[in-house]
Amino acid sequence: MDKTRKACHLLLRFLVFLATLAAVILMATSHETATIFTVTFEAKYTNSPAFKYFVTAYSVITVYGFLVLFLPAKSLLWKLVVALDLLFTMLVVSSFSASLAIAQVGKKGNSDAGWLPICGSVPKYCDQVTRALIAGFIAMIIYIILLLHSINTVIDPLLLRQS
Repeated sequence: MDKTRKACHLLLRFLVFLATLAAVILMATSHETATIFTVTFEAKYTNSPAFKYFVTAYSVITVYGFLVLFLPAKSLLWKLVVALDLLFTMLVVSSFSASLAIAQVGKKGNSDAGWLPICGSVPKYCDQVTRALIAGFIAMIIYIILLLHSINTVIDPLLLRQS
């Protein structure tokens, strides 16, 4: 049972590492140039603070996930890792939510604020952002599962029943 738990934990960490890495690469490489009425503009992730937050947060989480992959199983740092997993889960959720809100405005616009949708003008950019958000959503779900698994591993229910 213990080896199964460790293998599951390692698999989850590896999957979340891949998902966050994919999200960062997809979002960071999203750009497209369009011309509307002789005005040329470039759509790129750095034009939106929410997308910059997404790339920054997911980059930090990717590096953290990579480093934790090499943490020895018997290390005393695992309780700190659980606390950091909680922190990074909140970071994943907040950055994903902010980016999703901006992506929705880019796709549909906001008639109350007078913001027009831009996805008709830069469809490749919007498709790339959509793929990044899908990878980010997968990373978010895996991170939530990983957090629950980490908490369950550190606070073993069998130990609580014995006391």
